[in-house]
Amino acid sequence: MNRLIALLAALPLVLVAACGSSDESDAGHGDADVAFVQQMVPHHEQAVEMADMAERADASADVKALAAQIEAAQGPEIATMKTWLDDWDVPSDHAGHDMGDGMMSDSDMTGLAQLSGAAFDQEWLTLMIEHHEGAVAMARTELADGRDARAQKLARQVIADQQREIATMKGLLG
Repeated sequence: MNRLIALLAALPLVLVAACGSSDESDAGHGDADVAFVQQMVPHHEQAVEMADMAERADASADVKALAAQIEAAQGPEIATMKTWLDDWDVPSDHAGHDMGDGMMSDSDMTGLAQLSGAAFDQEWLTLMIEHHEGAVAMARTELADGRDARAQKLARQVIADQQREIATMKGLLG
């Protein structure tokens, strides 16, 4: 009888192990996931900052619409990624963020802020293409090296969204 009770008590654990969990975070995260999220947060923050500039720079309707789309997508992703960092008990410090991943320098941002009209559109599109290409490269690294299902899903979304936006921006540049 004691053996039967022990088997019945262990049954829920066996079923959970056999069926897995529907919570994507149960797979765990690794250093690559942390690096991806820590770097993508400031990357997205800069894209949102650039999108805000389009509203103030007398940009074309096409650029303003694209900027609004970028801000609408990346703002919530920032909040989500910050939650993951909190869940992982990892600081959101991104002091080691590499400028080679499409991030604009302070002088790039200052120069962009001083432009308006067609000159702004041209520079904004050129810089945002470079910025998006950096994000796509970061996302591909996450897919290759990461293991957190949520971060992997976000990486696939970043690639799809930003490649589509790059094509749109290239079309606007002519």
